[in-house]
Amino acid sequence: MSELKILHNPRCSKSRQTLQILNEKGLEPQIIEYLNNPLSADELTEIISQLGFSSARQLIRKGEDAYKEQNLADQTLSEEALINAMLSHPKLIERPIVLFNGKAAIGRPPESVLSIL
Repeated sequence: MSELKILHNPRCSKSRQTLQILNEKGLEPQIIEYLNNPLSADELTEIISQLGFSSARQLIRKGEDAYKEQNLADQTLSEEALINAMLSHPKLIERPIVLFNGKAAIGRPPESVLSIL
């Protein structure tokens, strides 16, 4: 059985709610505080694939200041540029993300992560 993981930001209410839902189901995921323990480009690319996204752009939080500062709305930016922006500014990564058995789900709403368990 694959290990259950959550990319977690304890300051985010949706992240806390998602972790609570997992705990209420009797699950104890490995908690990855991705703001303190940055992901690698390979890990982020794999997560994008596991989410079924066709572009890294789908994982970017558009309301963050770094989104505007980095001009990430520019549709000509490469996938590599988008991934590097998220690696440099991890707050840009949509959260929380639950990983299990080769699949991933974003906890927005928090209950949506149950679909991959």
